[in-house]
Amino acid sequence: MDLENQKRVKEFADEYGAENLVVVLGAAEGEAAGLAAETVTAGDPTFAGPLTGVQLGLQVYHVCEPEMKDEFDADVYDEQISMMEMVLDVDDIISEMTAIREQYCKF
Repeated sequence: MDLENQKRVKEFADEYGAENLVVVLGAAEGEAAGLAAETVTAGDPTFAGPLTGVQLGLQVYHVCEPEMKDEFDADVYDEQISMMEMVLDVDDIISEMTAIREQYCKF
């Protein structure tokens, strides 16, 4: 997650409260999604950004996870995401995201 996005997430958490935010990711690999998820839950693991040492514990999901998929209009999801879903390792992404949520999410 780049430094500007870290800054935005931190500002939103300060303004609206971390308990009121959900971060939705769309990274193409489980490892990349996991790194971004760790950043918004446990703090920036690279120690380079505004979330360094900031444990927000935010709820975080990947757009391809069933919990998120169920939230979208099926036609919109099909049009915008389903093609990519066919080439992603969705099981790996779900596994990575689940592990991060179990370990670091507070809400």
